[in-house]
Amino acid sequence: MELGFRTDLIVAHKVIVEIKSVELIAPVHQKQLLTYLRLSGLKLGLLENFNESLIKDGIQRIANNL
Repeated sequence: MELGFRTDLIVAHKVIVEIKSVELIAPVHQKQLLTYLRLSGLKLGLLENFNESLIKDGIQRIANNL
């Protein structure tokens, strides 16, 4: 069965990790992760941009109704 979306990673059936390598995280990337959270019923996601000098600068936490 084909799903309408594909997450990059789901950790411990609790956290969705969406991986990007872009110059800047755009609002559409945040909305994409929030949509994945809503569709899956999960509450927490991490949006990670690997195109940063320091990896900690490229991590955003997105919460769905927390």
